[in-house]
Amino acid sequence: MSNFEPTFGARLVAPNRTRFRFWAPGTGQVGLEIDGRPPQPMQALPDGWFETEADCGPGARYRFRVSPDLAVPDPASRAQAGDVHDASLVCDPNAYAWKHAGWNGRPWHETVLLELHAGALGGFAGVAKQLQGLADLGITAIELMPVADFPGRRNWGYDGVLPYAPDASYGTPDDFKALVDQAHGLGMMVFLDVVYNHFGPDGNYLAAYAKSFFRDDVHTPWGQAIDFRQKPVRDFFIENAIYWLTEFRLDGLRFDAVHAIGEKDFLTELAQRARAALPPQRHAHLVLENEENSAGLLAPRRLFDAQWNDDIHHALHVLMTREHEGYYAGYVERTAEKLARSLAEGFIYQGEPNPYTGKPRGEPSGHLPPTCFVAFLQNHDQIGNRAFGERLAALADPHALRAAMALLLLSPQVPMLFMGEEFGATQPFLFFTSHLTPELADAVRTGRRQEFAKFSSFSDPAVRERIPDPNAEQTFHDSIPQPADETAMAWRDWIKALLTLRREQILPRLEGAAALGAEVLGEAAVRARWRLGDGQVLMIALNLADAPVAIAYERLADGRGGRILFETDGVEDAAVAGQLPPHSVLVLMEPAA
Repeated sequence: MSNFEPTFGARLVAPNRTRFRFWAPGTGQVGLEIDGRPPQPMQALPDGWFETEADCGPGARYRFRVSPDLAVPDPASRAQAGDVHDASLVCDPNAYAWKHAGWNGRPWHETVLLELHAGALGGFAGVAKQLQGLADLGITAIELMPVADFPGRRNWGYDGVLPYAPDASYGTPDDFKALVDQAHGLGMMVFLDVVYNHFGPDGNYLAAYAKSFFRDDVHTPWGQAIDFRQKPVRDFFIENAIYWLTEFRLDGLRFDAVHAIGEKDFLTELAQRARAALPPQRHAHLVLENEENSAGLLAPRRLFDAQWNDDIHHALHVLMTREHEGYYAGYVERTAEKLARSLAEGFIYQGEPNPYTGKPRGEPSGHLPPTCFVAFLQNHDQIGNRAFGERLAALADPHALRAAMALLLLSPQVPMLFMGEEFGATQPFLFFTSHLTPELADAVRTGRRQEFAKFSSFSDPAVRERIPDPNAEQTFHDSIPQPADETAMAWRDWIKALLTLRREQILPRLEGAAALGAEVLGEAAVRARWRLGDGQVLMIALNLADAPVAIAYERLADGRGGRILFETDGVEDAAVAGQLPPHSVLVLMEPAA
Protein backbone atom coordinates (compact mmCIF):
# COMPACT_ATOMS: atom_id res chain seq x y z
CA MET A 1 0.00 0.00 0.00
CA SER A 2 1.20 3.50 -0.79
CA ASN A 3 0.71 6.11 1.95
CA PHE A 4 1.93 8.99 -0.20
CA GLU A 5 -0.59 11.85 -0.18
CA PRO A 6 0.13 14.16 -3.12
CA THR A 7 -0.79 17.83 -3.35
CA PHE A 8 -1.30 17.72 -7.12
CA GLY A 9 -3.50 15.65 -9.38
CA ALA A 10 -6.31 13.13 -9.04
CA ARG A 11 -6.47 10.92 -5.94
CA LEU A 12 -8.94 8.17 -5.09
CA VAL A 13 -10.64 8.83 -1.76
CA ALA A 14 -13.02 5.87 -2.07
CA PRO A 15 -13.34 3.00 -4.58
CA ASN A 16 -15.50 5.11 -6.88
CA ARG A 17 -14.82 8.66 -5.74
CA THR A 18 -11.88 10.88 -6.72
CA ARG A 19 -10.52 14.15 -5.42
CA PHE A 20 -9.05 16.49 -8.06
CA ARG A 21 -6.58 19.27 -7.20
CA PHE A 22 -5.16 21.75 -9.70
CA TRP A 23 -2.87 24.76 -9.33
CA ALA A 24 -3.86 27.52 -11.77
CA PRO A 25 -2.94 30.93 -10.34
CA GLY A 26 -3.34 32.57 -13.73
CA THR A 27 -7.07 31.99 -14.08
CA GLY A 28 -10.12 32.85 -11.99
CA GLN A 29 -12.14 29.71 -12.56
CA VAL A 30 -11.54 26.11 -13.57
CA GLY A 31 -13.95 23.38 -14.62
CA LEU A 32 -13.46 19.64 -14.34
CA GLU A 33 -14.52 17.80 -17.51
CA ILE A 34 -14.95 14.06 -17.18
CA ASP A 35 -15.68 12.26 -20.45
CA GLY A 36 -19.39 11.57 -20.84
CA ARG A 37 -20.47 14.03 -18.14
CA PRO A 38 -21.38 17.71 -18.01
CA PRO A 39 -18.61 20.09 -16.83
CA GLN A 40 -18.24 20.44 -13.06
CA PRO A 41 -16.96 23.71 -11.55
CA MET A 42 -14.01 23.43 -9.18
CA GLN A 43 -13.88 25.31 -5.87
CA ALA A 44 -11.36 28.13 -5.77
CA LEU A 45 -8.98 27.90 -2.79
CA PRO A 46 -6.29 30.34 -1.61
CA ASP A 47 -2.99 30.76 -3.49
CA GLY A 48 -4.29 29.71 -6.90
CA TRP A 49 -5.57 26.23 -5.99
CA PHE A 50 -8.76 24.61 -7.24
CA GLU A 51 -10.33 21.44 -5.86
CA THR A 52 -13.38 19.24 -6.26
CA GLU A 53 -14.52 15.65 -5.83
CA ALA A 54 -16.48 13.51 -8.28
CA ASP A 55 -18.08 10.09 -8.30
CA CYS A 56 -15.67 8.36 -10.64
CA GLY A 57 -13.00 5.72 -10.30
CA PRO A 58 -9.97 4.27 -12.07
CA GLY A 59 -10.06 4.69 -15.83
CA ALA A 60 -12.13 7.88 -15.82
CA ARG A 61 -10.92 10.34 -18.46
CA TYR A 62 -10.71 13.97 -17.46
CA ARG A 63 -9.41 17.42 -18.37
CA PHE A 64 -9.36 20.82 -16.72
CA ARG A 65 -11.15 23.67 -18.52
CA VAL A 66 -9.00 26.77 -17.95
CA SER A 67 -10.66 29.07 -20.52
CA PRO A 68 -13.60 28.89 -22.92
CA ASP A 69 -11.34 27.67 -25.71
CA LEU A 70 -8.83 25.51 -23.78
CA ALA A 71 -9.15 22.30 -21.76
CA VAL A 72 -5.84 20.83 -20.64
CA PRO A 73 -4.58 17.50 -19.32
CA ASP A 74 -3.61 17.30 -15.67
CA PRO A 75 0.05 18.41 -15.29
CA ALA A 76 0.29 15.71 -12.58
CA SER A 77 -1.48 13.10 -14.72
CA ARG A 78 -0.63 9.56 -13.62
CA ALA A 79 -1.44 8.22 -17.09
CA GLN A 80 -2.76 9.51 -20.39
CA ALA A 81 -5.57 8.19 -22.57
CA GLY A 82 -3.35 8.51 -25.61
CA ASP A 83 -0.70 11.20 -25.95
CA VAL A 84 0.29 14.45 -24.22
CA HIS A 85 -2.62 16.46 -25.64
CA ASP A 86 -5.27 13.90 -24.71
CA ALA A 87 -7.31 13.34 -21.57
CA SER A 88 -5.72 12.20 -18.32
CA LEU A 89 -6.75 8.99 -16.55
CA VAL A 90 -7.68 8.43 -12.93
CA CYS A 91 -5.40 5.69 -11.55
CA ASP A 92 -5.51 3.53 -8.43
CA PRO A 93 -2.05 3.76 -6.82
CA ASN A 94 -2.66 0.57 -4.84
CA ALA A 95 -4.10 -1.63 -7.60
CA TYR A 96 -0.86 -3.44 -8.31
CA ALA A 97 -0.28 -6.50 -6.07
CA TRP A 98 3.43 -6.50 -5.21
CA LYS A 99 5.12 -9.89 -5.10
CA HIS A 100 8.25 -8.64 -3.34
CA ALA A 101 6.78 -6.12 -0.94
CA GLY A 102 9.52 -6.79 1.62
CA TRP A 103 12.30 -5.52 -0.64
CA ASN A 104 14.30 -2.72 0.99
CA GLY A 105 16.97 -2.28 -1.65
CA ARG A 106 20.74 -2.68 -1.60
CA PRO A 107 23.53 -0.52 -0.22
CA TRP A 108 24.88 2.05 -2.66
CA HIS A 109 28.39 0.58 -2.81
CA GLU A 110 26.96 -2.64 -4.32
CA THR A 111 25.71 -0.72 -7.37
CA VAL A 112 26.74 -1.74 -10.87
CA LEU A 113 24.55 0.31 -13.22
CA LEU A 114 23.30 -0.32 -16.72
CA GLU A 115 21.68 2.74 -18.28
CA LEU A 116 19.02 1.86 -20.84
CA HIS A 117 16.23 3.27 -22.98
CA ALA A 118 12.94 1.49 -22.33
CA GLY A 119 11.56 2.20 -25.80
CA ALA A 120 14.56 0.76 -27.58
CA LEU A 121 14.15 -2.50 -25.67
CA GLY A 122 10.42 -2.88 -26.31
CA GLY A 123 8.87 -0.94 -23.44
CA PHE A 124 8.58 -2.03 -19.82
CA ALA A 125 7.73 -5.61 -20.80
CA GLY A 126 10.71 -5.74 -23.14
CA VAL A 127 13.07 -4.53 -20.42
CA ALA A 128 11.64 -7.14 -18.05
CA LYS A 129 12.65 -9.87 -20.49
CA GLN A 130 16.26 -8.70 -20.23
CA LEU A 131 16.48 -8.75 -16.43
CA GLN A 132 17.46 -12.36 -15.78
CA GLY A 133 20.34 -12.16 -18.25
CA LEU A 134 21.55 -8.88 -16.76
CA ALA A 135 21.39 -10.29 -13.24
CA ASP A 136 23.39 -13.34 -14.37
CA LEU A 137 25.94 -10.99 -15.88
CA GLY A 138 26.49 -9.16 -12.59
CA ILE A 139 24.47 -6.00 -13.19
CA THR A 140 22.90 -4.99 -9.86
CA ALA A 141 20.88 -1.98 -11.04
CA ILE A 142 19.24 -0.75 -14.21
CA GLU A 143 18.71 2.96 -14.80
CA LEU A 144 15.94 3.94 -17.20
CA MET A 145 16.24 7.08 -19.25
CA PRO A 146 13.23 9.37 -18.54
CA VAL A 147 9.82 7.80 -19.04
CA ALA A 148 7.68 10.94 -18.45
CA ASP A 149 5.02 11.29 -21.15
CA PHE A 150 6.37 12.90 -24.33
CA PRO A 151 4.84 13.73 -27.73
CA GLY A 152 4.65 10.85 -30.17
CA ARG A 153 5.94 7.32 -29.69
CA ARG A 154 9.70 7.82 -29.88
CA ASN A 155 11.82 10.13 -27.78
CA TRP A 156 14.93 10.07 -25.63
CA GLY A 157 12.64 11.16 -22.80
CA TYR A 158 14.13 14.60 -22.18
CA ASP A 159 11.19 16.22 -24.01
CA GLY A 160 8.75 15.01 -21.36
CA VAL A 161 5.90 17.33 -20.35
CA LEU A 162 3.93 15.21 -17.86
CA PRO A 163 6.48 14.15 -15.22
CA TYR A 164 4.14 11.81 -13.30
CA ALA A 165 2.82 9.82 -16.27
CA PRO A 166 4.84 6.95 -17.76
CA ASP A 167 4.62 7.26 -21.53
CA ALA A 168 1.84 5.05 -22.87
CA SER A 169 4.11 3.66 -25.62
CA TYR A 170 6.15 1.93 -22.89
CA GLY A 171 3.18 0.49 -21.00
CA THR A 172 0.84 1.34 -18.16
CA PRO A 173 1.89 2.45 -14.67
CA ASP A 174 1.20 -1.10 -13.48
CA ASP A 175 3.43 -2.45 -16.26
CA PHE A 176 6.22 -0.26 -14.90
CA LYS A 177 5.55 -1.54 -11.36
CA ALA A 178 5.68 -5.12 -12.65
CA LEU A 179 9.12 -4.41 -14.13
CA VAL A 180 10.34 -3.01 -10.81
CA ASP A 181 8.83 -5.95 -8.92
CA GLN A 182 10.50 -8.50 -11.18
CA ALA A 183 13.85 -6.77 -10.80
CA HIS A 184 13.54 -6.84 -7.02
CA GLY A 185 12.82 -10.54 -7.17
CA LEU A 186 16.18 -10.97 -8.90
CA GLY A 187 17.99 -8.82 -6.33
CA MET A 188 18.31 -5.92 -8.77
CA MET A 189 17.66 -2.25 -8.14
CA VAL A 190 15.78 0.04 -10.52
CA PHE A 191 16.72 3.70 -10.98
CA LEU A 192 14.92 6.35 -13.02
CA ASP A 193 16.32 9.44 -14.69
CA VAL A 194 14.07 12.44 -13.95
CA VAL A 195 14.13 15.91 -15.53
CA TYR A 196 13.32 18.85 -13.27
CA ASN A 197 15.18 21.59 -15.16
CA HIS A 198 12.86 22.05 -18.15
CA PHE A 199 9.82 20.78 -20.04
CA GLY A 200 9.72 19.64 -23.64
CA PRO A 201 8.55 21.97 -26.44
CA ASP A 202 5.25 20.25 -27.23
CA GLY A 203 2.38 19.52 -24.85
CA ASN A 204 3.31 21.72 -21.89
CA TYR A 205 0.26 23.88 -21.12
CA LEU A 206 1.44 25.30 -17.79
CA ALA A 207 2.10 28.80 -19.14
CA ALA A 208 -1.57 29.09 -20.15
CA TYR A 209 -2.86 28.95 -16.58
CA ALA A 210 0.21 29.09 -14.29
CA LYS A 211 2.53 31.64 -15.89
CA SER A 212 4.36 32.08 -12.57
CA PHE A 213 5.63 28.50 -12.93
CA PHE A 214 8.34 30.07 -15.12
CA ARG A 215 10.71 33.04 -14.93
CA ASP A 216 10.76 35.74 -17.59
CA ASP A 217 14.18 36.99 -16.48
CA VAL A 218 16.13 33.72 -16.71
CA HIS A 219 16.46 31.53 -19.78
CA THR A 220 18.00 28.10 -20.25
CA PRO A 221 19.02 26.21 -23.42
CA TRP A 222 15.44 24.88 -23.41
CA GLY A 223 13.57 28.17 -22.90
CA GLN A 224 12.25 29.94 -19.80
CA ALA A 225 13.69 28.77 -16.50
CA ILE A 226 11.39 27.08 -14.01
CA ASP A 227 10.76 29.32 -11.00
CA PHE A 228 11.85 27.29 -8.00
CA ARG A 229 11.27 30.31 -5.75
CA GLN A 230 7.58 29.34 -5.80
CA LYS A 231 6.52 26.80 -3.15
CA PRO A 232 3.95 25.04 -5.40
CA VAL A 233 6.64 24.65 -8.05
CA ARG A 234 9.04 23.08 -5.56
CA ASP A 235 6.31 20.84 -4.24
CA PHE A 236 5.39 19.72 -7.76
CA PHE A 237 8.86 18.29 -8.36
CA ILE A 238 9.68 17.12 -4.86
CA GLU A 239 6.41 15.23 -4.70
CA ASN A 240 7.28 13.74 -8.08
CA ALA A 241 10.50 12.31 -6.64
CA ILE A 242 8.62 10.93 -3.62
CA TYR A 243 5.96 9.50 -5.94
CA TRP A 244 8.47 7.43 -7.89
CA LEU A 245 10.26 6.25 -4.74
CA THR A 246 7.11 5.27 -2.84
CA GLU A 247 4.35 4.28 -5.24
CA PHE A 248 6.70 2.63 -7.74
CA ARG A 249 9.21 1.49 -5.08
CA LEU A 250 12.14 2.65 -7.17
CA ASP A 251 15.55 2.26 -5.60
CA GLY A 252 16.97 5.55 -6.80
CA LEU A 253 16.67 8.59 -9.01
CA ARG A 254 19.17 10.33 -11.25
CA PHE A 255 18.50 14.08 -11.50
CA ASP A 256 19.25 15.46 -14.94
CA ALA A 257 21.38 18.61 -15.39
CA VAL A 258 20.73 20.19 -11.99
CA HIS A 259 23.24 22.93 -12.85
CA ALA A 260 20.37 24.45 -14.86
CA ILE A 261 18.36 24.94 -11.66
CA GLY A 262 19.18 28.40 -10.31
CA GLU A 263 17.89 27.97 -6.73
CA LYS A 264 20.47 25.60 -5.24
CA ASP A 265 18.65 25.31 -1.93
CA PHE A 266 15.93 23.46 -3.85
CA LEU A 267 18.30 20.51 -4.20
CA THR A 268 18.88 20.42 -0.45
CA GLU A 269 15.14 20.53 0.23
CA LEU A 270 14.51 17.87 -2.40
CA ALA A 271 16.99 15.43 -0.85
CA GLN A 272 15.84 16.06 2.71
CA ARG A 273 12.13 15.67 1.98
CA ALA A 274 12.59 12.63 -0.25
CA ARG A 275 14.62 10.83 2.40
CA ALA A 276 12.20 11.81 5.17
CA ALA A 277 9.31 10.27 3.22
CA LEU A 278 10.88 6.80 3.32
CA PRO A 279 11.18 4.33 6.19
CA PRO A 280 14.68 4.15 7.70
CA GLN A 281 15.29 0.60 6.50
CA ARG A 282 14.82 1.56 2.84
CA HIS A 283 17.91 1.98 0.70
CA ALA A 284 17.04 4.84 -1.69
CA HIS A 285 19.80 6.45 -3.70
CA LEU A 286 19.85 9.98 -5.12
CA VAL A 287 22.35 10.73 -7.88
CA LEU A 288 23.14 14.00 -9.63
CA GLU A 289 24.20 15.10 -13.05
CA ASN A 290 25.82 18.42 -12.21
CA GLU A 291 28.22 20.35 -14.42
CA GLU A 292 29.13 22.48 -11.40
CA ASN A 293 30.89 19.60 -9.58
CA SER A 294 29.31 20.66 -6.27
CA ALA A 295 31.10 18.41 -3.80
CA GLY A 296 29.15 19.99 -0.95
CA LEU A 297 25.99 18.18 -2.07
CA LEU A 298 27.68 14.80 -1.56
CA ALA A 299 29.27 13.14 1.51
CA PRO A 300 29.70 13.81 4.39
CA ARG A 301 26.36 15.71 4.31
CA ARG A 302 24.95 12.77 2.36
CA LEU A 303 22.23 14.75 0.66
CA PHE A 304 23.01 12.89 -2.53
CA ASP A 305 24.83 9.59 -2.79
CA ALA A 306 26.88 10.36 -5.87
CA GLN A 307 27.34 12.36 -9.06
CA TRP A 308 27.91 11.22 -12.61
CA ASN A 309 31.61 11.81 -13.14
CA ASP A 310 31.85 13.42 -16.57
CA ASP A 311 35.45 14.34 -15.80
CA ILE A 312 36.75 10.77 -15.78
CA HIS A 313 34.80 10.00 -18.94
CA HIS A 314 36.19 12.98 -20.81
CA ALA A 315 39.79 12.20 -19.85
CA LEU A 316 39.49 8.54 -20.84
CA HIS A 317 37.70 9.42 -24.08
CA VAL A 318 40.46 11.85 -25.09
CA LEU A 319 43.14 9.25 -24.33
CA MET A 320 41.38 6.60 -26.42
CA THR A 321 40.22 8.72 -29.37
CA ARG A 322 42.51 11.79 -29.37
CA GLU A 323 39.41 13.95 -29.94
CA HIS A 324 39.90 17.55 -28.89
CA GLU A 325 36.91 19.68 -29.95
CA GLY A 326 33.89 20.78 -27.95
CA TYR A 327 33.97 20.02 -24.24
CA TYR A 328 36.88 17.65 -24.80
CA ALA A 329 39.05 20.76 -25.24
CA GLY A 330 39.25 21.05 -21.46
CA TYR A 331 40.94 17.64 -21.23
CA VAL A 332 43.54 17.74 -24.02
CA GLU A 333 46.42 19.25 -22.05
CA ARG A 334 48.12 16.94 -19.50
CA THR A 335 45.37 14.36 -19.99
CA ALA A 336 47.09 11.58 -18.02
CA GLU A 337 47.56 13.99 -15.13
CA LYS A 338 43.87 14.79 -15.25
CA LEU A 339 42.94 11.11 -15.28
CA ALA A 340 45.20 10.48 -12.30
CA ARG A 341 43.49 13.29 -10.39
CA SER A 342 40.07 11.90 -11.18
CA LEU A 343 41.03 8.43 -9.95
CA ALA A 344 42.48 9.86 -6.75
CA GLU A 345 40.09 12.72 -6.03
CA GLY A 346 36.94 12.24 -8.14
CA PHE A 347 36.54 15.57 -9.87
CA ILE A 348 39.23 16.92 -12.18
CA TYR A 349 37.92 20.47 -12.10
CA GLN A 350 37.78 21.59 -8.48
CA GLY A 351 37.56 25.34 -8.95
CA GLU A 352 39.98 25.84 -11.83
CA PRO A 353 38.85 27.60 -15.03
CA ASN A 354 37.54 25.23 -17.67
CA PRO A 355 39.19 26.12 -21.03
CA TYR A 356 35.98 25.20 -22.86
CA THR A 357 33.82 27.73 -20.99
CA GLY A 358 36.47 30.06 -19.59
CA LYS A 359 34.74 29.94 -16.21
CA PRO A 360 35.81 28.37 -12.90
CA ARG A 361 34.23 25.01 -12.29
CA GLY A 362 33.90 22.72 -9.34
CA GLU A 363 34.76 22.34 -5.67
CA PRO A 364 37.49 20.33 -3.87
CA SER A 365 36.48 16.67 -3.79
CA GLY A 366 39.55 14.77 -2.56
CA HIS A 367 37.92 14.19 0.83
CA LEU A 368 35.03 12.24 -0.69
CA PRO A 369 34.98 8.43 -0.86
CA PRO A 370 35.36 7.00 -4.37
CA THR A 371 31.79 5.68 -4.29
CA CYS A 372 30.55 9.29 -4.51
CA PHE A 373 31.39 9.17 -8.22
CA VAL A 374 29.62 7.24 -10.98
CA ALA A 375 32.21 6.40 -13.63
CA PHE A 376 31.49 5.39 -17.21
CA LEU A 377 33.08 5.08 -20.62
CA GLN A 378 29.80 5.77 -22.43
CA ASN A 379 26.26 6.95 -21.72
CA HIS A 380 23.30 8.27 -23.68
CA ASP A 381 24.79 11.78 -23.86
CA GLN A 382 28.33 10.82 -24.79
CA ILE A 383 27.17 8.55 -27.60
CA GLY A 384 23.90 10.11 -28.69
CA ASN A 385 25.13 13.69 -28.73
CA ARG A 386 27.61 12.74 -31.43
CA ALA A 387 26.37 13.53 -34.91
CA PHE A 388 26.37 9.88 -35.98
CA GLY A 389 26.00 8.31 -32.55
CA GLU A 390 29.19 6.25 -32.74
CA ARG A 391 30.10 4.03 -29.82
CA LEU A 392 33.68 3.59 -28.62
CA ALA A 393 33.74 0.22 -30.40
CA ALA A 394 33.90 2.26 -33.64
CA LEU A 395 36.29 4.93 -32.35
CA ALA A 396 38.93 3.33 -30.13
CA ASP A 397 41.55 0.61 -30.42
CA PRO A 398 39.83 -2.58 -29.17
CA HIS A 399 42.70 -3.45 -26.83
CA ALA A 400 42.69 0.04 -25.34
CA LEU A 401 38.94 -0.22 -24.90
CA ARG A 402 39.31 -3.50 -23.03
CA ALA A 403 41.94 -2.00 -20.75
CA ALA A 404 39.76 1.01 -20.00
CA MET A 405 36.78 -1.28 -19.34
CA ALA A 406 38.80 -3.23 -16.79
CA LEU A 407 39.68 0.04 -15.05
CA LEU A 408 36.00 1.02 -15.03
CA LEU A 409 34.67 -2.25 -13.63
CA LEU A 410 37.43 -2.87 -11.07
CA SER A 411 38.02 0.61 -9.64
CA PRO A 412 36.23 1.69 -6.42
CA GLN A 413 34.14 4.31 -8.21
CA VAL A 414 30.61 3.07 -8.97
CA PRO A 415 30.63 1.76 -12.57
CA MET A 416 27.95 2.33 -15.18
CA LEU A 417 27.56 0.69 -18.58
CA PHE A 418 25.27 1.88 -21.37
CA MET A 419 22.71 -0.40 -23.01
CA GLY A 420 24.53 -2.72 -25.40
CA GLU A 421 27.94 -2.02 -23.93
CA GLU A 422 27.67 -5.27 -21.96
CA PHE A 423 28.05 -7.22 -25.21
CA GLY A 424 30.21 -4.77 -27.17
CA ALA A 425 27.42 -3.38 -29.36
CA THR A 426 28.56 -1.62 -32.52
CA GLN A 427 25.20 -0.12 -33.49
CA PRO A 428 25.04 3.66 -33.00
CA PHE A 429 22.79 5.32 -30.47
CA LEU A 430 21.31 8.34 -32.20
CA PHE A 431 19.21 11.27 -31.03
CA PHE A 432 15.59 10.50 -31.91
CA THR A 433 12.18 12.14 -31.53
CA SER A 434 8.69 11.77 -33.00
CA HIS A 435 7.31 15.29 -32.87
CA LEU A 436 3.80 15.42 -34.27
CA THR A 437 3.87 18.90 -35.82
CA PRO A 438 5.88 19.28 -39.03
CA GLU A 439 7.14 22.72 -37.97
CA LEU A 440 8.67 21.39 -34.75
CA ALA A 441 10.09 18.32 -36.51
CA ASP A 442 11.76 20.59 -39.08
CA ALA A 443 13.11 22.88 -36.36
CA VAL A 444 14.63 19.95 -34.45
CA ARG A 445 16.18 18.50 -37.61
CA THR A 446 17.65 21.86 -38.64
CA GLY A 447 18.84 22.72 -35.15
CA ARG A 448 20.43 19.32 -34.68
CA ARG A 449 22.47 19.69 -37.86
CA GLN A 450 23.34 23.33 -37.22
CA GLU A 451 24.77 22.68 -33.75
CA PHE A 452 27.60 20.69 -35.31
CA ALA A 453 28.66 23.53 -37.66
CA LYS A 454 31.29 24.69 -35.15
CA PHE A 455 33.17 21.38 -35.48
CA SER A 456 35.79 21.26 -38.22
CA SER A 457 34.62 17.95 -39.65
CA PHE A 458 31.11 19.37 -40.14
CA SER A 459 31.98 22.77 -41.58
CA ASP A 460 30.70 21.62 -44.97
CA PRO A 461 26.87 21.94 -45.12
CA ALA A 462 26.74 18.87 -47.36
CA VAL A 463 28.32 16.80 -44.58
CA ARG A 464 25.83 18.13 -42.04
CA GLU A 465 22.97 17.06 -44.28
CA ARG A 466 24.07 13.45 -43.71
CA ILE A 467 23.35 13.71 -39.99
CA PRO A 468 20.33 11.46 -39.37
CA ASP A 469 16.94 13.12 -39.07
CA PRO A 470 15.87 12.75 -35.39
CA ASN A 471 12.21 12.48 -36.38
CA ALA A 472 12.70 9.68 -38.91
CA GLU A 473 11.52 6.32 -37.61
CA GLN A 474 14.61 4.66 -39.09
CA THR A 475 16.81 6.75 -36.79
CA PHE A 476 15.13 5.08 -33.82
CA HIS A 477 15.41 1.57 -35.30
CA ASP A 478 19.09 2.11 -36.07
CA SER A 479 19.65 2.85 -32.37
CA ILE A 480 18.48 -0.53 -31.06
CA PRO A 481 21.48 -2.62 -29.95
CA GLN A 482 21.65 -6.11 -31.44
CA PRO A 483 23.88 -8.88 -30.00
CA ALA A 484 24.16 -10.71 -33.29
CA ASP A 485 27.40 -12.70 -33.40
CA GLU A 486 29.99 -14.73 -31.49
CA THR A 487 32.02 -11.61 -30.80
CA ALA A 488 29.12 -10.26 -28.74
CA MET A 489 28.99 -13.45 -26.68
CA ALA A 490 32.73 -13.39 -26.07
CA TRP A 491 32.58 -9.75 -24.95
CA ARG A 492 29.65 -10.53 -22.67
CA ASP A 493 31.57 -13.42 -21.08
CA TRP A 494 34.54 -11.12 -20.51
CA ILE A 495 32.34 -8.48 -18.86
CA LYS A 496 30.82 -11.19 -16.66
CA ALA A 497 34.29 -12.31 -15.56
CA LEU A 498 35.22 -8.75 -14.58
CA LEU A 499 31.98 -8.23 -12.67
CA THR A 500 32.44 -11.55 -10.89
CA LEU A 501 35.87 -10.37 -9.84
CA ARG A 502 34.38 -7.09 -8.61
CA ARG A 503 31.66 -8.90 -6.64
CA GLU A 504 34.02 -11.38 -5.02
CA GLN A 505 37.17 -9.35 -4.43
CA ILE A 506 36.25 -5.66 -4.31
CA LEU A 507 32.66 -5.23 -3.11
CA PRO A 508 33.26 -6.95 0.26
CA ARG A 509 36.03 -4.42 0.91
CA LEU A 510 34.52 -1.32 -0.66
CA GLU A 511 32.89 0.29 2.38
CA GLY A 512 35.45 2.61 3.93
CA ALA A 513 37.66 2.71 0.83
CA ALA A 514 39.85 5.79 0.38
CA ALA A 515 42.25 6.83 -2.35
CA LEU A 516 45.98 6.75 -1.58
CA GLY A 517 46.88 8.77 -4.66
CA ALA A 518 47.68 8.34 -8.32
CA GLU A 519 50.73 9.02 -10.47
CA VAL A 520 51.44 9.60 -14.12
CA LEU A 521 53.49 6.84 -15.79
CA GLY A 522 53.47 8.31 -19.26
CA GLU A 523 51.62 10.45 -21.76
CA ALA A 524 48.60 8.12 -21.58
CA ALA A 525 49.41 5.95 -18.59
CA VAL A 526 48.63 6.18 -14.87
CA ARG A 527 48.81 4.14 -11.69
CA ALA A 528 46.32 4.59 -8.83
CA ARG A 529 46.02 3.00 -5.38
CA TRP A 530 43.16 2.80 -2.88
CA ARG A 531 43.15 1.50 0.67
CA LEU A 532 40.05 -0.67 0.98
CA GLY A 533 37.88 -1.15 4.01
CA ASP A 534 39.81 -4.15 5.32
CA GLY A 535 43.17 -2.42 4.93
CA GLN A 536 44.24 -4.17 1.74
CA VAL A 537 45.37 -1.94 -1.11
CA LEU A 538 43.96 -2.08 -4.63
CA MET A 539 46.39 -0.97 -7.33
CA ILE A 540 45.48 -0.39 -10.96
CA ALA A 541 48.05 0.52 -13.61
CA LEU A 542 46.68 1.53 -17.01
CA ASN A 543 48.49 2.30 -20.27
CA LEU A 544 46.37 3.55 -23.17
CA ALA A 545 49.36 4.63 -25.25
CA ASP A 546 50.65 2.92 -28.39
CA ALA A 547 54.06 2.31 -26.76
CA PRO A 548 55.14 0.69 -23.47
CA VAL A 549 55.90 2.77 -20.37
CA ALA A 550 58.24 2.11 -17.48
CA ILE A 551 56.72 0.73 -14.30
CA ALA A 552 58.32 -0.28 -11.02
CA TYR A 553 57.04 -3.74 -10.15
CA GLU A 554 58.32 -6.23 -7.61
CA ARG A 555 56.47 -9.50 -7.21
CA LEU A 556 57.99 -11.25 -4.22
CA ALA A 557 58.05 -15.03 -4.19
CA ASP A 558 56.15 -15.23 -0.90
CA GLY A 559 53.31 -13.13 -2.32
CA ARG A 560 53.92 -10.10 -0.12
CA GLY A 561 54.18 -8.00 -3.24
CA GLY A 562 50.48 -8.54 -3.92
CA ARG A 563 48.38 -10.91 -5.94
CA ILE A 564 47.22 -10.23 -9.46
CA LEU A 565 43.47 -9.83 -9.73
CA PHE A 566 43.48 -9.09 -13.43
CA GLU A 567 45.89 -8.42 -16.27
CA THR A 568 45.66 -8.12 -20.00
CA ASP A 569 47.76 -10.49 -22.07
CA GLY A 570 51.46 -10.52 -21.36
CA VAL A 571 51.41 -7.82 -18.72
CA GLU A 572 52.98 -9.73 -15.82
CA ASP A 573 56.04 -10.83 -17.78
CA ALA A 574 56.53 -7.33 -19.16
CA ALA A 575 56.02 -5.74 -15.73
CA VAL A 576 58.68 -7.92 -14.15
CA ALA A 577 61.00 -6.47 -16.78
CA GLY A 578 59.89 -2.96 -15.80
CA GLN A 579 57.45 -2.32 -18.65
CA LEU A 580 53.70 -1.81 -18.94
CA PRO A 581 52.77 -2.78 -22.52
CA PRO A 582 50.64 -0.64 -24.85
CA HIS A 583 46.87 -0.76 -24.36
CA SER A 584 47.10 -2.78 -21.16
CA VAL A 585 46.05 -2.87 -17.54
CA LEU A 586 47.37 -4.52 -14.40
CA VAL A 587 45.23 -4.89 -11.26
CA LEU A 588 46.81 -5.98 -7.97
CA MET A 589 45.52 -6.57 -4.47
CA GLU A 590 48.32 -5.66 -2.10
CA PRO A 591 48.26 -6.96 1.48
CA ALA A 592 47.41 -4.70 4.40
CA ALA A 593 50.44 -2.96 5.90
